[in-house]
Parts: sequence; structure tokens; C-alpha cells
Amino acid sequence: MNWALLLLCAAAPTVVLTAVWSLIPSPDEPPRWRAALAGRLERTAARLRRERPAAEDPFSTLRVQQRLGVVANHVRQLEADQHTFARAERIIASQLAYDQLLAEACRMAGVEVRPAAKGDPAERFREEVELASRGWTW
Repeated sequence: MNWALLLLCAAAPTVVLTAVWSLIPSPDEPPRWRAALAGRLERTAARLRRERPAAEDPFSTLRVQQRLGVVANHVRQLEADQHTFARAERIIASQLAYDQLLAEACRMAGVEVRPAAKGDPAERFREEVELASRGWTW
């Protein structure tokens, strides 16, 4: 019993002094309580902040709009010309390129691109209407 009391009396001041010493900041670092408080405030602020979507580059948007217009005109010319060699294959290939440009434009404008079969005219129409409602022209 005497040995246990002696060890307790010898260890108690060491524990107390170590706890007090840890509260005193060194000249190189901020106090630990301040660093812990700053960490908690940063986590709280991160939860409260709203993530803003990154704005699209206007030149890439303009490029996609221009390409949509060019491909749409190409499809119209192919549909009007009755004497083009392999006309159906060219129309299908041009429409698939148009669909891919529409999907890229939808991603830029924040329109949901739904999974559909390649060349689905209903999905193409829906995407065109959604883009037109957001002010896209081509």
C-alpha cells in the first residue's frame, strides 16, 4: 500500500504539469485549442457552403452551338438531295453525330441526358426542346 501511494504521489505532479505544459503554445505553432477550434469551424463552414457549379467556357459553348448548326444543315441537305450516293448511311451517320453534339450541349446546359437507343427521335426532340428552353440556338 505504501508503494502504491508513493507511486501515485510521484506520478500525479508529472501528469498535471504535462497537461498544463501542453496548453502553453510554442513560438512556432499556434495553441492546440486554437487549431482544434479552427478545424471545427472549417468543417462547419464547409457544410454550410453551397457548391457552385463551374461555369462553362463560353467559347466551347459557342463552338458546340456552331457545330450543331453545321451538322443540322448537313442533315437537311442530305434529306433534300435525292441523288446522293449511299444517302441513307450518310443521313444515319450525320444524325448520330448530331445526337452526340446534342448530348454534349445538354451536359453543358445541365440538361439530363437519359439513356436511349442510338438515333431515338423522341429523345432527340426532348433534348432539343430542353436546350431551346434554356436559350440555346443553332
